[in-house]
Amino acid sequence: MRWMWIDAITEYEPDKRLVAVKNVSLSEEHLHDHFAATEDRHAMPLMPNSLIVEGMAQTAGVLVGSINAFREKVVLAKIVRATIERDVLPGQSIRYDASIERLDDAGASTAGTIERLDHRHGEWEQIGRIDLIFSHIDNNMSGLEFPEHNFVFGENFRTLLRSAGMDSFCE
Repeated sequence: MRWMWIDAITEYEPDKRLVAVKNVSLSEEHLHDHFAATEDRHAMPLMPNSLIVEGMAQTAGVLVGSINAFREKVVLAKIVRATIERDVLPGQSIRYDASIERLDDAGASTAGTIERLDHRHGEWEQIGRIDLIFSHIDNNMSGLEFPEHNFVFGENFRTLLRSAGMDSFCE
């Protein structure tokens, strides 16, 4: 993964569930354009919903990939449902909780919830659900050739796994 939209893995139940967090900071460039100040209003920086969906895709993708020790190339195939009911602002945190619903040779489906933490109040609040389908592309793209190495599995990704105590997947 070139762009990481999760900062840490906080819980991992092999083959079942993975929880990750993202701390949203005003120092992130993408927030300054979403939404920039105009003549009529002040700037209203917030985390774009598309990047929240990507954060869940990375969380659930780590879970799906970990089942076979990242030997298969797992890609997002479909967003089944994405409901985000509240904005996430700078200074808040996002928690992604992903669970496996179905798994077979072709891929997996996951169910996930999104919560935000406003550090001023100190309580996690559920703000949405995202259900996804992943494909094991080597098993589904008949006739197409892909590189032998797992092209999703970069150094930033290894660092994320090591910091979560998932070192065995990095060898």
